[in-house]
Amino acid sequence: MFFPRLRRHAKWMFLFLALALGLGFVLFGIGAGGIGLGNLAEGGGASGVPSVSDAEERVLDNPKDAAAFRDLATAHQAAGNTDEAVEAMTSFVALKPRNTDALRELAALYLQQASTAQERAQIYQMRSDYLAPGSIRDTVFQLGGSPLAPDPITNAVSTSYDQEIQAAASQIQTAAAQAVEQYRRIAEIQPNDPTVQLELAQAAQSANDTATVIAAYEAFLKLAPDDPTAPEVRRILKQYKQFSQGS
Repeated sequence: MFFPRLRRHAKWMFLFLALALGLGFVLFGIGAGGIGLGNLAEGGGASGVPSVSDAEERVLDNPKDAAAFRDLATAHQAAGNTDEAVEAMTSFVALKPRNTDALRELAALYLQQASTAQERAQIYQMRSDYLAPGSIRDTVFQLGGSPLAPDPITNAVSTSYDQEIQAAASQIQTAAAQAVEQYRRIAEIQPNDPTVQLELAQAAQSANDTATVIAAYEAFLKLAPDDPTAPEVRRILKQYKQFSQGS
């Protein structure tokens, strides 16, 4: 059944689900809210985690040592260096392309990147709202029946924050798409595992990739039509198909 298999991937699945739900709301325009998962993907500073410097030295000594890259990724996660952890884990996956646990971990790191970018976009939006009061004033006060001329300071602040928000939105989409790619690779390695199809569908939700969501949920239902989760999957799939047809 589906649930026993799901428990094997619980660590990364729980991180993934929380991020996917939060990002999905933002990307579909349903709402916004900080995800706030913080250090869930960072290893929690557990004892036995190698230092970044020691791990980097091992990588420099032997750039073909997959275990060294894995340790470097772990060290960067423990230090809160998500971007560097992604780079190290990408190198590990290049050396061990069929390691599905590493692919899941890499997907979770990409989603952490997306979460960070989302929070940054929200901060920029709040700053824009509070530090550009002229935008509100200009819509309220009029002179001779016409709106007042735009305040140049307001325009400069708004333009600056708009650019930052757009950059963060691009980073969200790029990172989420990379997470989808990792689950797509897992699905190619394990084509008969319905759990993987469910993970792929949920990753695609975070990336606003409707076509992949539909294909993955359909594959899940084909592999596990009698699973206890199947009715809920069918309900979600119906909604996505309706959304796709209406767009």
